[in-house]
Amino acid sequence: MSLLLGSMRHHIPGYKELTSKKAILEVNAGPQVFIPMFASHSTQFEILVQEGDHVKVGTKIAVCKDRMEIPIYSSVSGTVKGVQKIMHMSLKPLDHVVIENDGKMERELPFQPLDYQTATREELIAFMKEAGIIGQGGAGFPTYVKYQSAKDIKKLIIDAAECEPYITADHIAMENHLDEILVGILAMRKMAQAEEAVIAIKKTHTEMIKKVEAAVANINGVRVLAVPDVYPIGWERALVRYVMKKDYQKLPSEAGAIVNNVSTAYAFANALLYGEPIITALMTVSGNAVKEPVNVHCPVGVPAGELIEACGGYTCEDVKLIAAGAMMGKTIVNDKFVAERQMNAITVLATKAYDSVACMRCGQCCDVCPVGLQPVRIVQSAKAKNQAMMEKLHAMDCIECGLCAYICPSRLDVTENVRKAKRQLAMAKK
Repeated sequence: MSLLLGSMRHHIPGYKELTSKKAILEVNAGPQVFIPMFASHSTQFEILVQEGDHVKVGTKIAVCKDRMEIPIYSSVSGTVKGVQKIMHMSLKPLDHVVIENDGKMERELPFQPLDYQTATREELIAFMKEAGIIGQGGAGFPTYVKYQSAKDIKKLIIDAAECEPYITADHIAMENHLDEILVGILAMRKMAQAEEAVIAIKKTHTEMIKKVEAAVANINGVRVLAVPDVYPIGWERALVRYVMKKDYQKLPSEAGAIVNNVSTAYAFANALLYGEPIITALMTVSGNAVKEPVNVHCPVGVPAGELIEACGGYTCEDVKLIAAGAMMGKTIVNDKFVAERQMNAITVLATKAYDSVACMRCGQCCDVCPVGLQPVRIVQSAKAKNQAMMEKLHAMDCIECGLCAYICPSRLDVTENVRKAKRQLAMAKK
């Protein structure tokens, strides 16, 4: 890491106004949905249904037991048509359970609702596991794991900063479902045995801060914290650093904190209150190359192309289609990938050619790196295939936030080249 650290963050235009004031667009599933067999830690799933089986909304169709158990539930009612490999938002072709939608949306209750106030901490953790709650900030990590070994937790930090440009899915969830979100937060605070829950919202979102402050005014141990309008303040380590005034080696619990996204609290509340697993996605479809940017609510497994069509379609032919946000999302060559349980955005940008020049050695990429890395030196080491130097420069610690490429005056694709360094190291370890 750098001996002299820079700002480790940067303000970037948000473009939130494109979607933040619009009503949520409800998008129904088309003739078929494609449910990804994916968890953040594994793609090894036991599929519990067979071709020809009839399923309902809420039918458990698969479970992953690879280190961390996580179930997946059907988002529509209809007939299982088999398993098909499709390009996933992770840029890997993965198994998807294909369900022919009968349009009836018949439901079954996969588990009974649970009153968090009377339930024990252990019962809440077991319930969260059975409900298949995963992080809604993008990574999709099984949430119950954070609470299983929680010890000496001082603060539950709720990330409502939504620092990526274009994305307003968390904002619109708070605007429309604040009561449910507070149920999820209080249940998670009980699981963490935390002294306090802190809801982090960007200081520029003054109306939302006032709204949430009013909602928690009479709730002991819950408060709102205004955080700087910088990127990536929503990253777990940056948020802990700001709230706790501490850093940590591996997990936020080392600093006395657990961090969860505000939409994760909403998903957990839906399970607690209504017995509903994550079978829908609330996401932002935005960018300068989609006709009607808006937040959409749809069943999991709906192809991206159908969602973009519901938003008026593309405004030009040459577009950059990004699964998730413009900074940390991954560019995909077609719109066949589907709405995932943890997906919070599809960003559609007009392709713009840039002329790059040789590195100026200005050091700006090092100054803004939130991890304190030296991206340009990592890139040079990758080009030289110098594995020892890449390891010395902690290339694997890169969170791929995209700031180094964003800030680069030479218009070099720094982030992608650091990704290549990480792939080199991963292949060497294999």
